[in-house]
Amino acid sequence: MSEPIHQPVASPNPAAPLRPTRRFFLGSAVAGLAFTGLAQAQNAVPSGASASAAPLSPIRQIRAGELDIGYYETGPVDGLPVLLLHGFPYDMHSYADVAPLLAARGCRVIVPHLRGYGTTRFIDAATPRTAQQSAVAADAVALMDALKIDRAVFAGYDWGARTACIVAALWPERCAGLVSVNGYLIQDIARARQPIPPQIESGLWYQYYFATERGEAGLTANRREFARVTWVRNSPKWKFDDTTFARSAVAFDNPDYVAIVVHNYRFRLGLAPGIAKYEALERRLAVLPTIGVPTITLDGDSDGVAPATDGKAQAGKFTGPRAHRVIPGVGHNLPQEAPEAFAAAVWDVVGGRV
Repeated sequence: MSEPIHQPVASPNPAAPLRPTRRFFLGSAVAGLAFTGLAQAQNAVPSGASASAAPLSPIRQIRAGELDIGYYETGPVDGLPVLLLHGFPYDMHSYADVAPLLAARGCRVIVPHLRGYGTTRFIDAATPRTAQQSAVAADAVALMDALKIDRAVFAGYDWGARTACIVAALWPERCAGLVSVNGYLIQDIARARQPIPPQIESGLWYQYYFATERGEAGLTANRREFARVTWVRNSPKWKFDDTTFARSAVAFDNPDYVAIVVHNYRFRLGLAPGIAKYEALERRLAVLPTIGVPTITLDGDSDGVAPATDGKAQAGKFTGPRAHRVIPGVGHNLPQEAPEAFAAAVWDVVGGRV
């Protein structure tokens, strides 16, 4: 029997802050010394390759919803929970340098492999390998339930930012705050077939590639090569090394990786159906719900996928406290390219400085 999908419920005050523990207050005191100022973090030179090439370890496993999720955890168990969500074609190591920064400041940091990546597996071999946007978000809520986490700050980019936005919109009672690279990313599936400006279309080339059988075969045959090309195009100023890339590339060996990636992009273009289990959630997303939790949105000014903006065009989608920041010299994988700036944004959300 499949696990039930948690339906969104109304929250009386989605902007209410988390209640810090004593350990968190101690971490906050240290943080004032550790962060020499938000302005410095925002303008920090991108680190290029990750400061540490060591894999995140140990990876734990927990059954959550229809998945056996692989995740990394660091920081005090009674600290304020922060979920860090990765994108495509990347993995949890986008947060290899962000996670210890936040853990040192008293946060309980959870970094999962999304469905189809790393050690995350479907519990039932018969479960459809779907990756519509509501399914990935439901996974995150199921993970919180499995870990007995009531509320957390959500932060992410790409798939991870979309997932974080959906949780903030549909489950505000579970989301204490949001950090989202490229802003409001809940997808308007109904308008997916309408053209967008060529400057942006060109950065989404792989979405159209995966709409074809050739694209599916190409990803199957060239998982690592595809990812490397995409990393370079998405982040032209990021000088990652071979060791950093190899550390992440292991995650693409997941047996469900190709099926999950292909369904995700075909669904968002209206070319593949979802499944009945998630229909109610998709209907709620179809109206493009607003987000009321405290939010910081980020753009890298060298992003090969989504050109940086001033954030004003999306302002109406955020009804709570919100700030927008542009990080210089940074591409699409913002937390790995500029971990100090990303961690500073999360820390400001955690501390209610939005």
